[in-house]
Amino acid sequence: MIDVARLTSQLVSIRSENPPGETVECAEFVQDQLQRIGFNPEITEGAPGRANVVANGRGADLLFCGHLDVVPADGRNWSCDPNGGEVRDGYVWGRGATDMKGGCAAIITACALAAEEDADLDRIGIAFVADEETGGGGIGYLIRHSLITPCDCVIAEPTPEGSPCLGQKGLIRARFSFTGTPGHASLYPARGVSAIMEAVGLIEHLRRLHEREFDPGPGLRPVIADSERVLEEALAIPGSGQILRRLSYNPGRIEGGEKANIVAERCDMELDLRLPWGCDPGRLIADLRAQASRATVECLSRSPPSYTDPGERVVREVCAAIEAVRGRPAVPIVQWAASDARSLRLAGFPTVEYGPGDLASIHGLDERVPVRLLEDATSIYRHLIDAYS
Repeated sequence: MIDVARLTSQLVSIRSENPPGETVECAEFVQDQLQRIGFNPEITEGAPGRANVVANGRGADLLFCGHLDVVPADGRNWSCDPNGGEVRDGYVWGRGATDMKGGCAAIITACALAAEEDADLDRIGIAFVADEETGGGGIGYLIRHSLITPCDCVIAEPTPEGSPCLGQKGLIRARFSFTGTPGHASLYPARGVSAIMEAVGLIEHLRRLHEREFDPGPGLRPVIADSERVLEEALAIPGSGQILRRLSYNPGRIEGGEKANIVAERCDMELDLRLPWGCDPGRLIADLRAQASRATVECLSRSPPSYTDPGERVVREVCAAIEAVRGRPAVPIVQWAASDARSLRLAGFPTVEYGPGDLASIHGLDERVPVRLLEDATSIYRHLIDAYS
């Protein structure tokens, strides 16, 4: 019988940092595990070395999804080997333990348990993808090539304990290239226009926009109220829940200027924006273009906030499975991060995220996942297999 903690440890020990995004070894390991269960999984590459594993992708009633790539870790300030998969003190430790090899291991383990009990897995699909962390050859590739077809979907992304995630904020990533008028620094700002200060002006505009709260509408208001409470408790950051109603912004990369004594003629800024429900992406981009009149704007990616209606079957089944395992009602939430869920929803997959993890350690030092939550997630996925079989 597969042990979910040991399987998580094995997955963590197979390196799959993105970049560079090489997942072939991890995909081959997963393929072997699924074959042992009785699936007929196929490996397909959306880009060289970026391998996805798909089983029963067409015509499934329930599709389990996960990603095999992880963010990099240099390990210098870790208390353990980030690629070791050490199991101790009730946790599996290492990069990707929470995001999200632990969730992938729980899916595989649940399917193995179902197979041992002669459950019908013919209508259960699995898609483990590469490139979720940078967004290239993963779930989008499978959708475009019809390697998976619309059905109810559960992504094993880490969520707060007992709280399935029904939606994510929208996303805009854009590059602004500002042009100034150069001059001698000793005369600025009387003479010359600084491209760097033009970028600063846009950041100040975004700071003001951040103070505005958007109305998600009556259908989402109670869910967002629950989400604020659950996420503040999970992250232990008082007041952080308000980000669900506000535009969040991150000028993640700025480069500009020629020399300290020259008024900057150019400045490039890459911006990450997360849009709350009620914020229209088109109107926001138009506003930013107007504010950044001395810049050319390239929109690198754009998606509106996404949401799966609580009345969908997959929401009801996930909530019922959580209550059956944990002994108390589930509390559905939405969250501020982005994931493959938005692409799946846009393609017609009613999608819920629910998975094991230590949220505070995601992408950080000493990433880890509690063994107890791995076991709970396995049991919850096992209930879902029965519901859809």
